[in-house]
Amino acid sequence: MISKVQKPKSGVNPSVRLSTKLAFLWLSFFFVVIPGRNCEAQDKKLDSFTISFASVSATRAPLWIAKDLGLFEKYGLEGNLVYIASGVTSVNALLGGSVDIIAASGSSAVGAAARGAPIVIIASLGHIAYKLIAHPSITSVQGLKGKIIGSSRIGAGTDFALQRLLPKLGLTPGKDVTLLPTGVSESDRRLLMLMQGRIDATLGTEDNLLQLATKGMKFSVLADVYEAGVYTTGSDIATSRQLLKQKPRQLKAFLMAITEGTYIGRTQKEQALRVYRKYLKIEDPKMLDSMYKNYLLGSIPARPFPKEEAIQNDIEDLSQTYAHLKGRKAGEFLDISLLKSLEDEGFFKKLYGK
Repeated sequence: MISKVQKPKSGVNPSVRLSTKLAFLWLSFFFVVIPGRNCEAQDKKLDSFTISFASVSATRAPLWIAKDLGLFEKYGLEGNLVYIASGVTSVNALLGGSVDIIAASGSSAVGAAARGAPIVIIASLGHIAYKLIAHPSITSVQGLKGKIIGSSRIGAGTDFALQRLLPKLGLTPGKDVTLLPTGVSESDRRLLMLMQGRIDATLGTEDNLLQLATKGMKFSVLADVYEAGVYTTGSDIATSRQLLKQKPRQLKAFLMAITEGTYIGRTQKEQALRVYRKYLKIEDPKMLDSMYKNYLLGSIPARPFPKEEAIQNDIEDLSQTYAHLKGRKAGEFLDISLLKSLEDEGFFKKLYGK
């Protein structure tokens, strides 16, 4: 005789109830216990930092790579990038507390510090390899006499570079040529002004030249700024002295993130080209290769130490306006203690293996 299995009052078979409990316990372990370490990492509060960059140019690649690949988060930061189209405006944002770190021409930071602002340069993304580019009808430096040369802004890196370059070429700014502050930080936009006939010459980069040639535009290259011995600050990293004192660990983490960003950009070409496509809106393979070669394999340093000679040039240029800067040294406006600490700890050696 086959006996019937009596159902419990709840209407659920006891064996099913036991299996359900075991399944629930197993699932609880799987979803709660196993990922516990990940949840702990996710719950860990990241220090929020806002970083501004003063122009959309290829020198910013380490920032973009660090942002896109989560390197800021890797080192405990929530890095927020903002574009502020002027070094001077970036400095004001830093002083006002709306940004924590700025990437701009070192002259902007030095100029503000000269006026008493508590700003200090802690690193650099390298110089910009400028060339003096003119309308195709101007085929020699002497042909610039009586012409208008466009800079970005008074006191900006391009302005100082021209002030130093032109005398080396036998031209006196304000006498032989007119320097016009265009208010435009991006060299490609200034070159557009040149092609429109609004200025006769300006500073541009190798990439700009390739871009113009690709479009079939003619131009004259009259001088190479770096080869002429004019060292520019291009893209230095500055912060407030207060933040350097209060949050050295976080600033050090930022430097680790951008240094690794540079390393990845150098060793993983496709990552470099990807950020250039994304942020510069460029698809031309020749242009992308040129940027990779000239910046990540060229002017952007593997270790982001500032170039003191370039900053010293800025000080000497600014001393014409701020007399109290005469005799001052670049070291007074620099603090590379965090970079030295990373060097002593072997951080750079671990990245590059040497």
